[in-house]
Amino acid sequence: MTDTTIAAAEPDRLGRSTTSRPGLTLLALAVSGLVVSLQQTLVLPLLPRLAQTFDATVTSVAWVFTATLLAGAVATPLLSRFGDMYGKKKMIMLTMALLVVGSVVCALSDSLTVMIAGRALQGAAAAVIPLAIGMIRDTFPRERVTTAIGVVSATMGVGGAAGMLVTGVIADNTDTHHPVFWISAAMAVVGLGFVVTCTSESTSRTGGRPDIPGALLLAGFLVSLLLGISQGNAWGWTDGRILGLFAAAVVLCVVWVMTQLRVSDPLVRLPLLVGPRSLSANLASLLLGFAMFAAFQLVSNFIQTPEEAVGYGLSGSVLDVGLYMLPSTVTMLLFSALAGRFEAKLGAARTLSIGSAFAALAYLWLALRHDSVADFLVFSAIQGVGFGIAYAALGTLAVQHVPMEQSGIASGVNSLVRTAGGSLASAATAAILVGDVLPGTGVPTVDAYVTCFAIAAVAAAATAVIAAVHGARHRTA
Repeated sequence: MTDTTIAAAEPDRLGRSTTSRPGLTLLALAVSGLVVSLQQTLVLPLLPRLAQTFDATVTSVAWVFTATLLAGAVATPLLSRFGDMYGKKKMIMLTMALLVVGSVVCALSDSLTVMIAGRALQGAAAAVIPLAIGMIRDTFPRERVTTAIGVVSATMGVGGAAGMLVTGVIADNTDTHHPVFWISAAMAVVGLGFVVTCTSESTSRTGGRPDIPGALLLAGFLVSLLLGISQGNAWGWTDGRILGLFAAAVVLCVVWVMTQLRVSDPLVRLPLLVGPRSLSANLASLLLGFAMFAAFQLVSNFIQTPEEAVGYGLSGSVLDVGLYMLPSTVTMLLFSALAGRFEAKLGAARTLSIGSAFAALAYLWLALRHDSVADFLVFSAIQGVGFGIAYAALGTLAVQHVPMEQSGIASGVNSLVRTAGGSLASAATAAILVGDVLPGTGVPTVDAYVTCFAIAAVAAAATAVIAAVHGARHRTA
């Protein structure tokens, strides 16, 4: 029996091409999602070291992280659309290959510019998770779809937390960033191998052609917006360059929306973005993405801040960052496995609301208590509970109301707004930290961190409210 027949597809009663070995397919998709999510946060514990290595400012180094999210926000809807048109397995293989290439570029980089370019290539792999969700809807037995989507969706949080631990272990034994990215490249190769050998292509296809102008307009809008936010403190919020960037963002956004409404095959079908049942799911995704990525970046910096020098922080190492986030990985794995049962009893929206409430509680805890290792361990455990439940439910909520043939792009749109939320979090928190520093230094004050933690708590709490309202308005069997 060859690898191809291991996961061969066969038609079900409804004419769908279903995989004969869903367990192997789910393993391959979960491994790929884990690798992709892991690389997104892989650099966060390294940012202070990269600032010294490249003699760069906090704002400039933040683009090592922001570039990944930005590239993902642009590539995700485009590649999700390609998946619906040409095959989801082909597109997952392509994105995993881009992840390998981007990791190698970063591993060989000796300048900040080259590293940002490599990170942008890595960011395109963000499309893997929505493509995987679309593949699950296309090929899995109906009774296993919700659980499988929950498993793949949960890898976003699990991989994010695990990435910080992996980086910590490697960085604790090396003096450069290069080994971290060689490890990332190796893991991406493993993920690609799983996809090639353990998954089968679905027969579901849609017609049309790619909306390249729409992708370019979206990229221009996001770059203008994020660059304006990230450079506001450095250049001055009333500086002509900042005002010009925000004006360009508004114009490009309007033109992009008009284009999407007029072309026959838009990059993003706006009803999937702002339709009656899509809007709340996408707002929840935007806010939850903001909260999660803000926390990852803030916690890493705070833990490594030398307390003896500035009066706060934990004086931790890169390894300490990963260890303090370990409870999050454990609780996230546990509760993401239970999320399917919660969804079966409560529905995806109410389950998302409960998970988001736990996430808000975690950030509120950190805003009030951040003086000891125990405080961060408690935060980490509660955060894992929240995101383990929330992200598993969010994947289902994004696609449960759309036709099967639009599942890839619907999940892609939801992933786009989540990634956009993460990009906004990276730029906004960097602006807050740079704008409130200790006198005579470039080190942020503890109040700046507290402000950011509080904002993340508000974003997660707002997600809980939106999801609860959605559950009340749209009762789904």
